[in-house]
Amino acid sequence: MPILFLDFDGVLHPEHCHESRHFCCLSILEDALRQVPECQVVITSTWRLEQAYEDLLERFSPDIAAMIEGVTPRYCDLTNVPNTLVGYEREAECHAWLWANDVPHRRWVAVDDRSWLYRPFCKSLFLVDGRTGLTQATGSQLTARLQTTL
Repeated sequence: MPILFLDFDGVLHPEHCHESRHFCCLSILEDALRQVPECQVVITSTWRLEQAYEDLLERFSPDIAAMIEGVTPRYCDLTNVPNTLVGYEREAECHAWLWANDVPHRRWVAVDDRSWLYRPFCKSLFLVDGRTGLTQATGSQLTARLQTTL
């Protein structure tokens, strides 16, 4: 069962877009996730720091909201960050969530538009162009990636 770590800005809508366009790519993500119903989703977006968890869940269709397992911890709250992850905040947060939930060896994919938040050549990163967010093409690629992560 794969875990998808999900960013919002630059993924579910273009980075720095007007709020009227927020979540304009959400249907693409939801379509991808419906192809892999055993996938679990964890929110990594900075939105998790600004909004209540329940408010984040309301943005998603009920079937997709049911797949969301929580949010990653904040990097500044982490203790014992391995030296190999220092400076790679989002990847460190993903690993901390995996360890805290007793699934450190579970396969995972992080959908993000900021490569520098992960170690170079991180095999778990699914990089999205932040200028567009998810597109039909990248949504199909994400589906395939999640299906091979099973």
